[in-house]
Amino acid sequence: MLTAFRWLLRIFSGLLLLSAGVITLAYYFATRSLPDYDEDYRLDGIDAPVEIVRDTADVPHIFGASDGDVYFALGFAHAQDRLWQMIVQRRTVQGRLSEVFGTRTAKTDELMRRFDLYGLASQSLGAQDDETRAALEAYSRGVNAWISIVNEEAKGRGAPELFLFSNEIAYWQPTDSIAILKLMALKTTAQARAEILRARISLLSNDWAQDLLPDVPGEGVAALPPYASLVPGVRRSYAALTFENDPLSPLREPVFAGASNAWAAAPDRSAAGGSLLANDPHFDFTAPSLWYLARLDLASGGVIGATIPGIPAILTGRNASLGWGISAAWMDDQDIHLEELNPADPERYRTPDGWKTFQSRRTIIEIKDAAPITVTLRWSDNGPILPGSHMDLDTVTPRNHVAALNWTALDPADTTMSAAIRLMQARSVAEGIAVGKDYVAPAMNVTMADQDGVAMVMFGKMPARDAGMNGQGRLPSLGWMTQNRWQGYLPYALNPRFVDPIGGIVGNTNNKTVDRPFPRHVSFNWGDTQRVQRWTRLMQEREVHSRESFIAAQLDTVSPAARTILPLIAADLWFTGEAAPAGTPERLRQRALEVLAEWDGDMNEHLPEPLIYAAWVRALQNRLIRDELGPLADAFTHVEPLFLERVFRDIDGAARWCDVMQSASTESCTDIARMSLDDALLDLSERYGPNVESWRWGDAHQATHDHPVLGRTPVLNWFVNIRQSTSGGDHTLDRGLSSGTGPDPFQNVNGAGYRGVYDFADPDSSVFIISTGQSGHPLSRHYDDLSVLWRRGEYVPMSLDPDLARAAATGVTNLAPLTTP
Repeated sequence: MLTAFRWLLRIFSGLLLLSAGVITLAYYFATRSLPDYDEDYRLDGIDAPVEIVRDTADVPHIFGASDGDVYFALGFAHAQDRLWQMIVQRRTVQGRLSEVFGTRTAKTDELMRRFDLYGLASQSLGAQDDETRAALEAYSRGVNAWISIVNEEAKGRGAPELFLFSNEIAYWQPTDSIAILKLMALKTTAQARAEILRARISLLSNDWAQDLLPDVPGEGVAALPPYASLVPGVRRSYAALTFENDPLSPLREPVFAGASNAWAAAPDRSAAGGSLLANDPHFDFTAPSLWYLARLDLASGGVIGATIPGIPAILTGRNASLGWGISAAWMDDQDIHLEELNPADPERYRTPDGWKTFQSRRTIIEIKDAAPITVTLRWSDNGPILPGSHMDLDTVTPRNHVAALNWTALDPADTTMSAAIRLMQARSVAEGIAVGKDYVAPAMNVTMADQDGVAMVMFGKMPARDAGMNGQGRLPSLGWMTQNRWQGYLPYALNPRFVDPIGGIVGNTNNKTVDRPFPRHVSFNWGDTQRVQRWTRLMQEREVHSRESFIAAQLDTVSPAARTILPLIAADLWFTGEAAPAGTPERLRQRALEVLAEWDGDMNEHLPEPLIYAAWVRALQNRLIRDELGPLADAFTHVEPLFLERVFRDIDGAARWCDVMQSASTESCTDIARMSLDDALLDLSERYGPNVESWRWGDAHQATHDHPVLGRTPVLNWFVNIRQSTSGGDHTLDRGLSSGTGPDPFQNVNGAGYRGVYDFADPDSSVFIISTGQSGHPLSRHYDDLSVLWRRGEYVPMSLDPDLARAAATGVTNLAPLTTP
């Protein structure tokens, strides 16, 4: 027995030592890819010495003798800190993820190949101006210089993830950067998916579509005909919609499409006498963040703000004279056209001039550990053909038809990159507005401020539609009918613009910006109806604003939706009946209503009221629609305040949703509200215990900055994911959009990955922040250092003063030409 024990002890000790050795070796190789910010390099591709000064927040301040050298250094810095992120983004848009991740991403790759965004980016390269092509080439040389150093000096393959996925690292090309910009266009639009959902609901009931997908308040819109009358032969279906929940997929539910806040105040509305601008674009949270802070010293002057690794431009930021912020415009930039196939030859489709052959070619998708897939890509005059298996198109497509997607981002002469480069060099609002003429996609409301005034202009090409288009772009239409086809683009002069308004303040929360008749309407689907109410109040309650008041508005967590909906749904439940016995469901309901009665709508992480409210309205909406829609109710993962308001105000008879169709009795809205509250409280009690006062919104509303690849891997997820208790909610200015699905439906998964406030009374007092850290390396101290500040609502300085950058430098990288002239 003693001998056996000794052998077991020896085996255990050996395994322990072996494990320690493996961990040590893994740590050694992983740390090899950590860049040394104080190292000097002699490199080919630059003409003169370049200095990359990194401040305490790891923000690179890049100084060079020419713009080309500065763009080179930006590419070098991006690759040092975010190489893995850049590679994954590039593979996504190329449709080559499956070479690394196997069958998991095969469907995503197939869809990306059908869009052919990478091929269109390659064509668009020739449409860029000379300056932009030079910038793209210099940037690519900088990225490739770091890749070469990694290969030659064995610097851990450039990122620890690349040890797990051993595919060769291809050198960067100018086309790659344009393609990633097109990928951003895909992530910020949901118009095609909105068409499909509206068509699905319309097939069940046109009245249901009007209630569940209501028009944004404003000028009235003529009632749409039922989808079945526009596209005969489509059978109605209650089947659930399918959404890609893989973090590697660029397609998510429509609610996760681009969102953001941006606003500006003219000098006469500023306490210090200088223009102010605030911006916080919203995307899915990831680790690292989508955004990367940088300062470039160009020939036109310094520029500082947020970049996206892979793109050589400050997309939101400022120079010495002009600041700009971006917010998703929600412009209707997509249409689905149904192409009729020739019964005698399915390779031909109907056009206004007769049958025409599809453009087609084959492509092979290589899949790790599986057989490759051959896909036939087809295009009609209206755009790429998408199979019914994608985006649930089969549920709205009649037999002998296929769906084509028309989309502004499919323009083969897309000059958006040139516009982005020139915007950095603009020195006034007028110059910034002029730049927008060449901007194609994604559609953005660009808010600008200079020393003298402010403006907001929509950048992006608007499709020219026929006034007689069937469905007005809100429903799929028949592709061979002339009135349904796009007729090019509308002139840039027709894009909404607001220049130096009388009130001195402009802004956008993805809300409806104009009331125009179709086809110059911009959109029927808007990204916000709630945040704009709170923003308007905060802007108007002060005669003048300051940097601090703009920061306070950016961090505001009061929900106007809660303030509107709660009095409606609780009107007949508050302070009714005698006190119920302790420990009963009735007493729990009474206590929850008591605390809600005293609540001001602040979605504070430390309070129980936001959790009770969120759980209640979620359960309420589900009860209202589940019996009518069945599995299709799963498409409505987030509460729609306008729908609940229509129901409880009985607008156009919408109170009919309160009656359960399958029951013999007639339920009132008060009945449904009470039952929904009981449902919510039962679930919360099981999760957080019976004591209402101990519940915290922040426990359920944790921000999930998860690594897209390793974030679901046991053990590793503890090192690569960043989780934080947060305030805010779906409808607050400090937006923290919940996941809406799964076991943790209130997790904060989408919000302000970047915040910036620019003050032109004292430009160097401007501030900014991102949600994680600058580095994409989990072992770097800069992987999550900024996330602590971000959670607390703090910022870091955003100065263009080179002396301040050098004084706070934590590392200086010097790049010198390989050969001196």
